[in-house]
Amino acid sequence: MNNAEAKFILQGYRSNGADATDETFRAAVEQAGKDPALGEWFARQQAFDRAVSAKLEQITPPADLRAAILAGGRVTAAGIPRRAWWSHPGWLAAAASVAILFAVTVALWPRSGVAFENFAVADARNNATHGGHGHEAGELQAMLNNPATALTGKLPIDFATLHDKGCRLVQFQGRDVLEVCFNRNGVWFHCYIARAADFPRLAIGSAPKLLELGGAALASWSDGAHLLVVVSQGGRKDLESLL
Repeated sequence: MNNAEAKFILQGYRSNGADATDETFRAAVEQAGKDPALGEWFARQQAFDRAVSAKLEQITPPADLRAAILAGGRVTAAGIPRRAWWSHPGWLAAAASVAILFAVTVALWPRSGVAFENFAVADARNNATHGGHGHEAGELQAMLNNPATALTGKLPIDFATLHDKGCRLVQFQGRDVLEVCFNRNGVWFHCYIARAADFPRLAIGSAPKLLELGGAALASWSDGAHLLVVVSQGGRKDLESLL
């Protein structure tokens, strides 16, 4: 792992230490410990995240917000013009605070989709550990080997059967993920399949996303029930031919 890869992963590392035991981040944290420049950047990033989190915790709604909302629903006495409660500068300021809170929270929310993609790339490099067995795993591999199979179609994936009948399993964030190797026109690919219900926070959409990461190319998408990442040491064009 080089510094660019480590920095990419560490951007999603939570400053409260919740990711300290996560295998996805461990190698990146170790890299930051070895390289002074990267370590200094990581320390600044974590300090900034902690500072922003502390400020967000200080934001509280006005004490009389409930009363003001209820008052806004009452009929104003005839002939007495009154400023709408929601147009009062105090409430506008409160609304602005909520908007800022939401924007910053979204910006700081751990990018789990990125972490899963990094995990897949890192695992795909370790070819020595790959390989499943069993009839069901063999059938899935044969289907993926077939050039007529478009991966973004609805693949007939029976996760429970593949899990129990010999498909290779890897662990991501404490959950089992299936991994199947397949070959198209002499190029090897690694397909990682997770249950969407196991990772409700993974930001992976139904449209395939292609990118290059750490010397590999990958495609990621969701079929609704499953999250899929396919990694190749070849180029982007090899992946495009699968979709």
